[in-house]
Amino acid sequence: MSETAPDCIFCKIVAGEVPADVLGRNDHAVSIKDLNPQAPFHALVISVDHHDNAAASAAADPASVGHLVSLADEVAKASGNGDYRLIANTGAGAGQTVFHTHLHVLGGSSRMSETLV
Repeated sequence: MSETAPDCIFCKIVAGEVPADVLGRNDHAVSIKDLNPQAPFHALVISVDHHDNAAASAAADPASVGHLVSLADEVAKASGNGDYRLIANTGAGAGQTVFHTHLHVLGGSSRMSETLV
């Protein structure tokens, strides 16, 4: 049984109550295009279960984060991005604005270096 939060925008996207440009899905996650892209390819991979962040998801079910990474890899490669960056912001101080586990998948830029955070 999936955990949800009634006022969470990502829970509503996962449930299909809010439209989004879906790039892929599996039993554990949904990937959508980011509305405010920070790279030529910028997708979100959203956990089906509601937890505040990736650490909370991993604490509840360690395999859940692996399912997110697997879908991130699938949508990145399907878009022609074999090289990509995964970002999981944890907490407002790290830039997290939606408190539901999700990964940012960034690709398509030759400017991605170790110094780009």
